[in-house]
Amino acid sequence: MAFLQWLDHLDKDLFVLVRHGASRFQDTIMPWLRNPYTWVPLYAFMFYFAFRAGKRHAWVFIVLSLATFAITDSITAQLLKPMFGRLRPCHNAEMQAVLHGLVDCGGLYSMPSNHAANHFGLAAFWYFSLRAMTGRKWWWLWVWAALICYAQVYVGKHYPFDVCVGAVFGTLVGYGMSRLFIYWLRQRGRAQAQ
Repeated sequence: MAFLQWLDHLDKDLFVLVRHGASRFQDTIMPWLRNPYTWVPLYAFMFYFAFRAGKRHAWVFIVLSLATFAITDSITAQLLKPMFGRLRPCHNAEMQAVLHGLVDCGGLYSMPSNHAANHFGLAAFWYFSLRAMTGRKWWWLWVWAALICYAQVYVGKHYPFDVCVGAVFGTLVGYGMSRLFIYWLRQRGRAQAQ
């Protein structure tokens, strides 16, 4: 039990450290970074690129992208958050001194972060699937997901460990879905070779 208390204390210290570095610039940009509508052009580009790079595979790529998002979002929100039952920093009275109310607090629980799970899930699925489909290694997808996670901590929606757990979970789901996509690519390649 002492180890879990130490982890909780460390997590809260890291949260305070992130908030201690607050600036007017970050106060402006971080809510924008974590807003899902900000990234609609990126989602549209990824689907466009899928059609351009692999016309025969684009619909499977899009369906599995949506499935990745649905799995990460539903499992974190419906199963994991209630199971962990950890209050968001913005619902925690001892954290109020370091918060500025940049965004609405939202739901009660924070562990794991849906944003982290969803975006790392998509980053992992897109990275590994596009690498198999085109040979491209788009490392910037990981940076994109990490920036969104940092923004979630900065605005007070999550502690650092919340986004870390969400990121690991999302990466595992995204990688698993990419393996399904790669398997489908190989099966389709074999069928066309016969």
